[in-house]
Amino acid sequence: MRSITASRLRERRKATYIFTVGVGEYAIILLIKNSVPFETNVFINCPFDKDYVDILRPILFCVLALGFEPRITLERSDSAETRIDKIIGLIDDARFGIHDLSRLRAKRKGEYFRLNMPFELGIDYACRRLRGPPWSSKKILILEAERYRFQAAISDLSGSDIAAHKNEPVTACSEVRNWLAQELLDAPPGPAAIWGRFNDFMADNFDDLTARGYSNKDIADQPIGELMDCMREWLGTHPAAVHVR
Repeated sequence: MRSITASRLRERRKATYIFTVGVGEYAIILLIKNSVPFETNVFINCPFDKDYVDILRPILFCVLALGFEPRITLERSDSAETRIDKIIGLIDDARFGIHDLSRLRAKRKGEYFRLNMPFELGIDYACRRLRGPPWSSKKILILEAERYRFQAAISDLSGSDIAAHKNEPVTACSEVRNWLAQELLDAPPGPAAIWGRFNDFMADNFDDLTARGYSNKDIADQPIGELMDCMREWLGTHPAAVHVR
């Protein structure tokens, strides 16, 4: 049992350890960057279109505010890294997985179903069922806009617990908070409190970015990795200790 705060988690993520291997002139100094632990990583599988960003932002903030670490393919950009390898690596490193299937349905005639999200859900589920410890302890949250709509496309998920956010950012934030709260030893802030803190962050972030020369469009298009860094910095000045099992 250990207490953890968003600021401590950020410090651990940035920590670098120095090891010396060998003796005398043959000694080699190794710099090894500490990684965020499997137990607090949360893989987020969701659409990346502009219509979804209003839901994604509060999900990311909620995960961080509760002392966990969101992992998402948009957290870094490396053209030499294939997307599927990045996804598998993130799933492999995360005990928790949030999978939003609310954008499966094609919007226009002639469009195909969007299968990336259920494909990544399948990888996460297989990792839990087939790999053994510690991956057998993985936990998965499936989000949808409507509770039973997904069954028309993925009938194999019938009987699974699905959280419906109704395309409302505040509801998505609440569903994620309630799911992660099951892993906390102490009573975490309530959904309304986290939503309020998120809105406080968004207001402060807007003012800060504006002062740094960002336009309104720049702020709306702020890269996800940069946004998460801003959230970590803000939460570091507004610490709220929680306990993770």
